[in-house]
Amino acid sequence: MKMILPVAALVGALAFPVLAHEVPAELAKAPPAGAFKAVSSLVKLPDFLPGMGQLFVDPASLPAGPFLAYDHDGALVSTIYMLPIKDLNPEKRFEDLATSGAPVDHVDVYYNAGHPGVEEPHIHVVLWHVPAADEARVAQ
Repeated sequence: MKMILPVAALVGALAFPVLAHEVPAELAKAPPAGAFKAVSSLVKLPDFLPGMGQLFVDPASLPAGPFLAYDHDGALVSTIYMLPIKDLNPEKRFEDLATSGAPVDHVDVYYNAGHPGVEEPHIHVVLWHVPAADEARVAQ
């Protein structure tokens, strides 16, 4: 329960401010502009991760992100935050995390044991910009 409340508060804080915004043109299609780099160019991961898509991140924002996820056609489908389990405590806050500005359809939160780039156990907070039925765009 101690972990659920901070994660729920974070999900609410991240989702609501972006509901009324359009996707900025520089982020709508892959590759995004600015300091974003393909995650596959930074760590040993494939260019496209089934269930997530092609990921881009500003290396300066690691480990939390945001990671921008794109489908096979290069359209933005989600924004993902990777929050280390060890940092989900009263001493650590994740404040002012950047968003893509895309409208949020729904949010998923789940545990990940670690992977290249974010090796320690962490929580994925996924802001989906497409309806749940369209998540299949990144399934394979």
